[in-house]
Amino acid sequence: MKKEDIPQDLSSLGKITNEVCYVTDPNGNYVTALSKGWEVKITANDTAWKDIEDRVNSAKQKVLNKQASPILFFMEKRLMDLSILSAYTGFWKWQIRQHMKPSIFNKLSNKKLHKYSNAFNVSVDDIINMRTNED
Repeated sequence: MKKEDIPQDLSSLGKITNEVCYVTDPNGNYVTALSKGWEVKITANDTAWKDIEDRVNSAKQKVLNKQASPILFFMEKRLMDLSILSAYTGFWKWQIRQHMKPSIFNKLSNKKLHKYSNAFNVSVDDIINMRTNED
């Protein structure tokens, strides 16, 4: 791509940062140049964030319907999977799956809830009441 052909489609991150691209100068040498964004990339990122938002809303609804515990909601909200949450808490993945069941979650000790609160960066009360710092 030539330097003058660099896309400059303003994205939500374009106001904060620019992306470095490798382009060719008039002599055909590779050089770096800045781009504010690219429409295709903007669309892909927006689609990905919409998918994440849908997953968070689905998890929230499952918790409200008593089909899952708040662990599922916070795991989705913090963009974690079982492996990541296991690494942060020290619980085995199978234990976390059990903790996602409302009947088991309601019996968790304060010590276990505290491990989750540290992983999710919220208080134990916030986990129990499904509140985030963004609310």
